[in-house]
Amino acid sequence: MPHIPLPEGIPGIRSLALQYPESGKYLYELVQILLRHESPLSEAERELIAAYVSYLNECEFCCKSHAAASRYLFADASGTVDLALHDYRSAPISDKLKSLLSIAGKVQADARTVTEEDVALARSFGAVDRDIHDTVLIAATFCMFNRYVDGLATLTPEDSQVYAEMGERMATKGYVVPEQK
Repeated sequence: MPHIPLPEGIPGIRSLALQYPESGKYLYELVQILLRHESPLSEAERELIAAYVSYLNECEFCCKSHAAASRYLFADASGTVDLALHDYRSAPISDKLKSLLSIAGKVQADARTVTEEDVALARSFGAVDRDIHDTVLIAATFCMFNRYVDGLATLTPEDSQVYAEMGERMATKGYVVPEQK
């Protein structure tokens, strides 16, 4: 049960954006820029970073919805996204993405622990400044989103099909503030 009145039956941050459109508009614009605008990282990789940070933060809604978007974008029939969430070091993803997930994990836990060595390792696998920037900003932003969603106890669906549909919508339509009904 949410800690404040929110539209019934609307999960996660969508309910907050509907109830508080003055802030929701800007949060949706930010996530659209981070996960859909031009970046050397693919949309699927950026969704995976968002899902991974949400996984570390134990934010079930954000983890499941962004993992679903990443699965859709990767056309992931082999479970790579789930493998990466649980143990990215042994997942069948690039070394570059592994090094960026390591940085994202450090940002989630304590951003001050990201070292020059972490950045150098990412660069050795082909990461450029924008990859590193986008990874850190996605990780930091999703820590905020996770705390926003969980701190207000928004609705978290149990049905995996709800997340699959959400992931497809996010992947194909991007991040658009839901309309009032």
